[in-house]
Amino acid sequence: MKFQQWIMVMGVICTSFFHTLIPVESHPVAHKIKSLPGQPRVSFQQFAGFITIDEQQQRALFYYFVEAEGNPASKPLVLWLNGGPGCSSVGAGAFIEHGPFRPSGYNLVKNEYSWNKEVNMLYLESPAGVGFSYSSNQSFYSYVNDEITAQDSLLFLKLWFAKFPEYQNRDFFIAGESYAGHYVPQLAHLIVHSDVKFKLKGIAIGNPLLEFATDFNAPDEYYWSHGLISDAVYSRLSKECNSSQMMREAIYGGFLSPACTDVYTQLSGQLSLSIDQYYVIGDVCEQSSGQSQVETLYHPLQSRVETLSSFHSLSDASSQQPVRQSKEDVCAQENTHKYLNRKDVQQALHARLVGVPKWVLCSKVPKYDARDREKPTIPVVGSLVKSGIRALVYSGDQDSVIPFTGTRTLVNGLAMELKLETTVPYGAWFEGKQVGGWTQVYGKLELSFASIRGASHTAPASQPQRSLTLFKGFIAGKPLPAT
Repeated sequence: MKFQQWIMVMGVICTSFFHTLIPVESHPVAHKIKSLPGQPRVSFQQFAGFITIDEQQQRALFYYFVEAEGNPASKPLVLWLNGGPGCSSVGAGAFIEHGPFRPSGYNLVKNEYSWNKEVNMLYLESPAGVGFSYSSNQSFYSYVNDEITAQDSLLFLKLWFAKFPEYQNRDFFIAGESYAGHYVPQLAHLIVHSDVKFKLKGIAIGNPLLEFATDFNAPDEYYWSHGLISDAVYSRLSKECNSSQMMREAIYGGFLSPACTDVYTQLSGQLSLSIDQYYVIGDVCEQSSGQSQVETLYHPLQSRVETLSSFHSLSDASSQQPVRQSKEDVCAQENTHKYLNRKDVQQALHARLVGVPKWVLCSKVPKYDARDREKPTIPVVGSLVKSGIRALVYSGDQDSVIPFTGTRTLVNGLAMELKLETTVPYGAWFEGKQVGGWTQVYGKLELSFASIRGASHTAPASQPQRSLTLFKGFIAGKPLPAT
């Protein structure tokens, strides 16, 4: 064999050998984001695009995936789901709460407390009709419920892992907030009882709807204890009205008693429309014109006053709701709305609008079955804990819509039902030298409750540093720092 031929043969052998040692990147090249308009330079990769879950009906779900900042190959994967139902995980979770960037003017600024510092983050807009996700067959939108949402999300995950197979065997967590108190446990339950091989390790849900009566009765005491309503109105609420019954009547089209209608008229008069009930100590965005350009965040879980007002044709509070805010940027919602409606941004994200004129933070396109709100999901959380899935339930303590008081009661009751002993007694946890909130742990971290001091319904938007500390502890499977 000639020397030149020998060199060529050895080159082929060496190339084949090194290919067995170095994993070939299997990420879908068409979904890779080169750079988002106005973003600062970063070292990690980003991907976004549609996963078609029904070829015949042309139903596709949109995702945004951000690899971990450092050594993503060794980091877990977290799926994030916002609630609503109808609110965008990309808009709220990624660009307002804990993604790597936040819109500021025409540019993006780095979020120093992004959760991709710890994990690989996958944001999913679900169900179809939310954010950029769509169904070409419009009849899909006429009826959507929790079961459909969970099944579609599971199918999305199967197809997503096929595109990103290197994540198939990673430790996997599911997190979310608000109505994701339904989404997250139900999807996790479906995974546990299916034939998929995901390495699901835990769930985390923030300010979650878990049990209808408890969660929708909790705001009355919260309003009173935080000085939002008078002693007289609170006394009438306690004696003459059942708040969850009021919500139930609004859902089913019933009528309240004259006494209950009167007390809620008084309540609506004392709750200032300039206060964001999702963040009672926060300021509001002065750019808002009253006729908000953006849907009120988590609109199906709007305050019971607003529900009653529209139900009884009282003064319409919905058109004057303050825009959701974050502690660092009170106009984050409006800025995100503007940014994601830019054509150059949509092109960079490989996104497009199908059947809607613009992207909105919270969509009313899917007609979601409101009766699903009454289905308790705290038992589903219990079944997951029994199956060996860790569960963290956390609350921003400045949220009056789903207050921490009701959530804490539900978690404590579940621990008693599961016969889990308290291993970390209720007490303060710390972020640095400051109190980050309060926590209680049951069993060997099988079940945990934590509040985040000074945080809103969307806790990472208003208290990003404390939220990141809590998230790091959850992923690591460690108690929160007690000193």
